[in-house]
Amino acid sequence: METGLKEKLLDEFERVFGSREGAAVYFAPGRVNLIGDHTDYNGGHAFPCALTLGTYGVARKREDRKLRFYSTNFESSGVIMSDLENMKAEEKADWTNYPKGVIWAFDERGMKLTCGMDLLLYGTIPNGSGLSSSASVEVLTGFILCDLFNFEVSNQDLALIGQYSENHFNGVNCGIMDQFAIAMGKKDHAIFLDTSDLSYQYVPIHLKGEKIVIACSNKKRGLADSKYNERRAESEKAKEELQQVIGINELGDLTEELFDRYKVAIKDEVRLRRARHAVTENQRTIRAMQVLQEGDITAFGKLMNESHRSLAEDYEVTGVEMDTLAEAAWGQEGVLGSRITGGGFGGCTVSIVKEDKVENFIHNVGKIYKEKIGYAADFYVVDIGGGPEKL
Repeated sequence: METGLKEKLLDEFERVFGSREGAAVYFAPGRVNLIGDHTDYNGGHAFPCALTLGTYGVARKREDRKLRFYSTNFESSGVIMSDLENMKAEEKADWTNYPKGVIWAFDERGMKLTCGMDLLLYGTIPNGSGLSSSASVEVLTGFILCDLFNFEVSNQDLALIGQYSENHFNGVNCGIMDQFAIAMGKKDHAIFLDTSDLSYQYVPIHLKGEKIVIACSNKKRGLADSKYNERRAESEKAKEELQQVIGINELGDLTEELFDRYKVAIKDEVRLRRARHAVTENQRTIRAMQVLQEGDITAFGKLMNESHRSLAEDYEVTGVEMDTLAEAAWGQEGVLGSRITGGGFGGCTVSIVKEDKVENFIHNVGKIYKEKIGYAADFYVVDIGGGPEKL
């Protein structure tokens, strides 16, 4: 991080909360999933990496039971107050429902806060982009609680607590991938994660002359009220139908060949397509990890393109904005692969682009997008970063 940023954040904390005494500065990354979307709740594999973009937090304990939250990204909301006696999700609590949910989840596990705290956040993740700003805030909050209150929690458990809080406090039925990628991030590595049992391995990403470029559609998406839960239910039902004819625990247990053999058990065309995506995306992700280990970034790019098509046609989570970004990317020189990333219904694409073609890529894709959609996309050339840390 830039040396001046820590000082700036402490200055801002002092401005908002009156003094900086006892305050410490922390960071948790955002994440991008390179391939393997909507596999995490279907018992398949995902292939995310942490980013150098993320969420900074400045925190300190208080003498009383009050919680005071402030975000430099939502200055107009001012300081949002709560207290340890009032741990329920409320609309007026807005973004603070994410840190509150984590405090609640720690409490549920018997880790009780002895006092309140002041927390200031500054995020460099574009809001509503699908790069997991909410999961970043959850992991960051958990990391801060461990440091301030001496709780012994592994990074893997921080991910599980973040997911639990989002499921049970905020009512978003998310899988584990986002929180896991953020809590377990490792610089210059992606995480090949088996979401069915949380076994994982780090795979080095050797980009020689290529860059990862994220294109943010600027179409706002709210996961809780989007069709995310609907897709989950459709996949679940398809799985139940398949379980009548073959002994599987998850759709991710099936190879493409087995799926083709037993898919007649699925009684509805839409559910059939949802299940086909879950199965083929999982197999693509396994292949993607293998080709990367062989150093074949070109083959990896082709799998990214196939993944986007499956998410568009079989899972129907892309929409005109994301399809425009991906299809425009496919037409550019120096692009190895491009796909939607994250939950869908807006958000971002991730592309692997030859370094000397990045400028043209941003210009051309940006132009095509603005002409077709009517407003601009934002582009970020990103690096793969590590997990949460105290600065």
